[in-house]
Amino acid sequence: MKYKTCVSIAENSSQKIKENLKEALKKSDYAEIRFDFLKTEQIPKTLEIIKKDLKKVVCTLRPKSEGGKFQGDEKERIAILKLIATYNPFLLDIEFNTIKKNKELAKYLKSTKTKLLVSWHDFKKTPKFSELKNMMNQMTKFSHNVKIVTTAKSADDSTRTLQLYSKNEKNKLIAFAMGDSGRVSRILCLYLGSPYTYASLGKPVAPGQFSVDEVKKIIGTKLG
Repeated sequence: MKYKTCVSIAENSSQKIKENLKEALKKSDYAEIRFDFLKTEQIPKTLEIIKKDLKKVVCTLRPKSEGGKFQGDEKERIAILKLIATYNPFLLDIEFNTIKKNKELAKYLKSTKTKLLVSWHDFKKTPKFSELKNMMNQMTKFSHNVKIVTTAKSADDSTRTLQLYSKNEKNKLIAFAMGDSGRVSRILCLYLGSPYTYASLGKPVAPGQFSVDEVKKIIGTKLG
């Protein structure tokens, strides 16, 4: 089996994103572009510059309430998410809290057949397994592509998050834990069925993230 990676790119200029994306796709199967690191007015131009590669890109526009950098209001963010959807990326990352609250957005994205990655993050802890399982079941109502990321204070926290993987699940689940105690879960999730794991080109974009080169060494197989 070929284990896949997705390199996270968080840059504040269109040019840097273009350069990093080119490098990332040489080493990795996919790339995630954190559009929330850009100024709002830079986003349309950036989409145009990289549109030929968007079939391999996970597009993310995180609000501050979800650990992101987006400076505008929610109405503006929703409009940009709809704009990104018109480019038909590999996946459009939408926070579970966003799509759950915004029925109009959910309906719009369904009508455009945009491939969604419904995501949920806990930046402080790892909830009980029953809570995580319930969360996952609610998320799958919007997409088969689900991302659940917790924060690990111990190895037990990582294990609890990884328990979400089941051979019977039809969903494409990405579940792991952040932080030093969660690092191993970023690798183990691949062996449990995650379609890919997130990595960086060098400097971690999220707590505990490996570089794509480190992931290759650890799993001992050629990626990209």
